[in-house]
Amino acid sequence: MAYRYRCGECGFKTSWGTESQGELAQELHYTDHHPGLLPGGTVEVNGKNPASQRGEGCLGCLAVLVLLFLLLASCHR
Repeated sequence: MAYRYRCGECGFKTSWGTESQGELAQELHYTDHHPGLLPGGTVEVNGKNPASQRGEGCLGCLAVLVLLFLLLASCHR
């Protein structure tokens, strides 16, 4: 998944990236633009990010392997 952090004090938002990248960018923004304040705001999650689709490919491969195994097992008898 991809994450984007929005500043709670102004209109700043980080670019889409990993959770740790977003946290770091938000902390740097607060250090530079809002010194003395704890980072706050909101976090957006992008479930449509192609990076989040990696697991679905493995699931499809696993399903094909199970079907092949069942086919081979039924032919063995």
